[in-house]
Amino acid sequence: MADCCEQCAHYIVDEEFGDYCGVNLDEDEMERFLTQSVKSCHYFQLYDEYKIVRKQN
Repeated sequence: MADCCEQCAHYIVDEEFGDYCGVNLDEDEMERFLTQSVKSCHYFQLYDEYKIVRKQN
């Protein structure tokens, strides 16, 4: 699942705090995420850096 996180639009790379997910999860969701008891993230959105360019054309 970590591979998917790196492709997500909510994934934040920060040199000071480290890499993390920008979605605010409640305690139950965070526990399921950290223990990897879920097979896929409900908040996953594919990061597409060319999305805005396609809209302009």
